[in-house]
Amino acid sequence: CMQQNFLQSLQGSDIRLIAIDEAHCISEWGHNFRPEYRQLAQIKKVFPHVPVIALTATAIPEVRRDIVRQLCLDHAREFIGSFNRKNLRYQVIAKKNPMVFLLHYLGQHRNDAGIIYCLSKKETEEVAGELKKRGFSAIPYHAGLSKQARESAQDAFIRDSVSVVCATVAFGMGIDKPDVRYVIHYDLPKTVESYYQETGRAGRDGQYSECILLYSRGDSGRIRAMLEHDEGGAGHLRTGLKKLQEMTEYCENTGCRRKYLLAYFGEEYTEENCGLCD
Repeated sequence: CMQQNFLQSLQGSDIRLIAIDEAHCISEWGHNFRPEYRQLAQIKKVFPHVPVIALTATAIPEVRRDIVRQLCLDHAREFIGSFNRKNLRYQVIAKKNPMVFLLHYLGQHRNDAGIIYCLSKKETEEVAGELKKRGFSAIPYHAGLSKQARESAQDAFIRDSVSVVCATVAFGMGIDKPDVRYVIHYDLPKTVESYYQETGRAGRDGQYSECILLYSRGDSGRIRAMLEHDEGGAGHLRTGLKKLQEMTEYCENTGCRRKYLLAYFGEEYTEENCGLCD
């Protein structure tokens, strides 16, 4: 977007509005910080009189403030919808025999569409393979597959010729299947934002749906090791470890899970318990 040729071509057009999607990527406090997004602040200098809107579904208050600051949005007006997905049930289960749990759960939901999120590409294929062996209609999805294979998996899921997608975080962008009845996290997500975004793919038709997270401290240690071996620098590590700690607190929290999630995103939930979590 910020390449000179592209900007020059835009300047020859009648630009009425600039919308920046996935705006949490602009903030280093966001769960998917991409330094190159910071360059988008220059767009206000190139188009000083064009309104700019920044959009995101998963920004905590700190990130929202940072988006305004980084994009130099003077006198910005903020519009915040509720983060409360009232039809979703949240549950965290100790990860002892995860495949046994999956087989039992899927056996009870054989006619339902669902997503199983895994941490690695290898795991998506192993889990999908095990499920297929036991007679379930399952398919893996990850960034290592060809574009054709990914599109084929998406189409099969959307058309109900496959019931279960075993996926990494690569799955979900642009997927708007309304009748996903369950989202299971086979592994611990790295951040509360990712978890919220991924569980949000369940029950988009407003019907009752379940969000189940299989939790073990071993997974937490595994993610910590991944973060420590990442070459993103000290700041990236610090943010990553903080977000991992918040995710762990969600799992080990003994209070209402919905209350915890909403408080994380800066929304007050006045009830003591939602009645739709474990």
